[in-house]
Order: sequence, then C-alpha cells, then structure tokens
Amino acid sequence: MKLVRYGAIGAEKPGMLDAEGTLRDLSAHVSDIAGDALSDVGLAKLRAIDPATLPAVAGSPRIGACVGNIGKFMCIGLNYSDHAAETGAEIPKHPILFFKANSAVVGPNDDVSMPRGSTNTDWEVELGVVIGTKAKYVSKENALDHVAGYCVINDVSERHFQTQLTGQWTKGKSCDTFGPTGPWLVTRDEVADPQNLAMSLDVNGKRMQTGNTSTMIFTVAEIIEHLSGLMTLHPGDVITTGTPPGVGMGMKPKPVYLKKGDVMELTIEGLGQQRQTVTEDA
Repeated sequence: MKLVRYGAIGAEKPGMLDAEGTLRDLSAHVSDIAGDALSDVGLAKLRAIDPATLPAVAGSPRIGACVGNIGKFMCIGLNYSDHAAETGAEIPKHPILFFKANSAVVGPNDDVSMPRGSTNTDWEVELGVVIGTKAKYVSKENALDHVAGYCVINDVSERHFQTQLTGQWTKGKSCDTFGPTGPWLVTRDEVADPQNLAMSLDVNGKRMQTGNTSTMIFTVAEIIEHLSGLMTLHPGDVITTGTPPGVGMGMKPKPVYLKKGDVMELTIEGLGQQRQTVTEDA
C-alpha cells in the first residue's frame, strides 16, 4: 500500500493511492496514518479495504508528511561508505545517532526555508524507515518485522550550525522545514529489499546525488537492532538512514550550498518523489 496524508498544514487527512494512482480518502476507516494504524493489525485492516469503495479526492491537494504524530525522529550520520569518503570521515564503528526536532517535519513538496544567518544550507536524500510495531532489544534477524514502511526524506542541514556552533549536530538539522517527509508511506510488503534502492537528488535540474542503499555501512536491520538496544522504538517513530555522496559540503574544489529560489528534486526507487523550493525566513 501507498498511504498518504493530504490537506492543509495541521489538518491533514489520511488517504491511500489506488492501483491507478488516484488518491482515495481513508477518513471513514482511520483517523490518521499514525500510532496503532501502523501496526501489522492496523495495516491489515487497511489492506482489506477495496480502494474502489473509497471516495476519490478531487483536485490536487497539498500532500503532507506521510506519518502523523511522529514520536522520535532519529537520524543516522555518515552511513554510506562513499559519502564518508567524500567528507574525509572515518568509517564509524557504530551507527552515529542524532535527532531532528519534530517541528522540522513538513510535506514533501513544501518550501524549505533557510533560517536567519544561514550560509551553508545543504541537501541530503535519505531512506526513511517508519516503525510500526514496538521494538526493544530486537535482533537484526527479525528487526524488519517491526517496520511499517519506508519513505523519502530530505535531511536538510545547515552545515555552519551543525559543525561550528558549539554542541551537537542537532543544531544544524532541526531548523523549521528541514525534514520534508513523503510523499507516501510504502508498506514494507511492497519493498522487496530496502538495501537495493536507487536514489537521487537534483538541484535546479542538475544531478547532485546518485546512490543506492546497497552502500549503507549499517543496514536498516542493523540500525533497528542497535537503536532498540538503547531505547524502545514505538509506532510512528521515524529513522532516516543516511545519505549517499554528492552533498554540497563535499563538492570540489569548494562546497556549494543552497540559495533562495533553488529547487531540490529527490527520488527513491519505488517510494516517490519530492520537490522543494528554497526560501528564506523573514
């Protein structure tokens, strides 16, 4: 299934894409794409619905983040061997974890607004993983059983805030609008292998990132095993799993960063596309 949230910011409704790509309204069956609706039982109930019986949504509504009421937004850094190489970083021995504030989450096609004082705002296409079943001390062998589905995430990053303002990476990762998520939550039964998905990101029509989840240092299953050994993962928690090479910070001979009016376009195989225009905070 491809599950969607659509409508005005803060008033999104749950939806589903049918086989022809028509958006159908799920409001009569579930209040949101969140919480218990993401469990195996909850998804089975939605899967049993004949999409043809659902009202078609008219027009072209705004698409919101594909998960509502996100609990934790966890991010894995330097998780692609080729990205680590471009930044000159050592391969980590364990998954590098930081958090992105939930207030950064926006829809996949909403504007990305650079904060005041930003000079080094960067792009990062990433595979998002949405937890559907509570996970604590799970092994990598059954870790994927706890996944509701997958999505596209742009882990937008202000590199000066991230690396030069004393403290953690979170400072450069949590600015408002820095977490475009969606367009769809694609349930795990439709993703045969999360470790073999092509991904790309363009800026103003120029290809900047080309990669594949096969070059992850830590697999999705290994990440879930590691995180669930540190804290309980709950339905609706989101994990974004790192980015392939081609970020602005790694450009040679000097870094290239976003400016007002730039357009980012992201895609991950089978998970849909995002498109954001860069603006500036007033």
